[in-house]
Amino acid sequence: MFKQLFEPVSSTLTYLIVDDESREAALIDPVDTQLELYLQLLQDLNCKLKYSLETHVHADHITAGGMLRQRLGIETAVGAACGAKTADMQLQHDDVLYVGKQAIRVIATPGHTPGSVSFLWNDRVFTGDALLINACGRIDFQGGDAGTLYDGITGRLFTLPGETLVYPGHDYNGKRVSCIAQERDTNSRLAGKTREEFIEIMASLNLPKPRMIDLAVPANRKCGVPEEPQQG
Repeated sequence: MFKQLFEPVSSTLTYLIVDDESREAALIDPVDTQLELYLQLLQDLNCKLKYSLETHVHADHITAGGMLRQRLGIETAVGAACGAKTADMQLQHDDVLYVGKQAIRVIATPGHTPGSVSFLWNDRVFTGDALLINACGRIDFQGGDAGTLYDGITGRLFTLPGETLVYPGHDYNGKRVSCIAQERDTNSRLAGKTREEFIEIMASLNLPKPRMIDLAVPANRKCGVPEEPQQG
């Protein structure tokens, strides 16, 4: 089972993966304001959440991962280079997480942030802010680097089968899914662009500072909660 959820304030796309046999589940990029929705959905679907997975430390919303850990005893997971030291799992490239019999493979896709990762599950890849639909994540804060982002997208994501479905972490234009072949061939920032051309494009975006960055980044380095209760 698979569900895509949308949080409208930050235009965040969250994903629920469920193993039909065991009813174990994982959430990718959950948002704090949607906590009760997730809890109700898990109850309605008779699922047991195992993981809260982050594609990176977000700058535009606060994760629900820590709150889900407090409420349900699940494990939180984030890229090791993100600096989120309170996460239970520090993910590395090619790590594999299991939800029941469902294998979720970690693909390191740094550049938007140093610790950004994507998650490959069956015929779909959850790309966070690395690869968006006809766009990509910005690189002008949190140690972002355009050349590193280009290398990760072209060398790791664009080498996946063309029919692999692309589910991004955000979309601001009402779109919900793409595929590797479409992004490889038509993405306005990447298709047919050299590494140098891409770096020049990214340097000229001049985007406004994310409204929540000063609050969200430090909070998300603590999994979205100020203090975790001591174990044992």
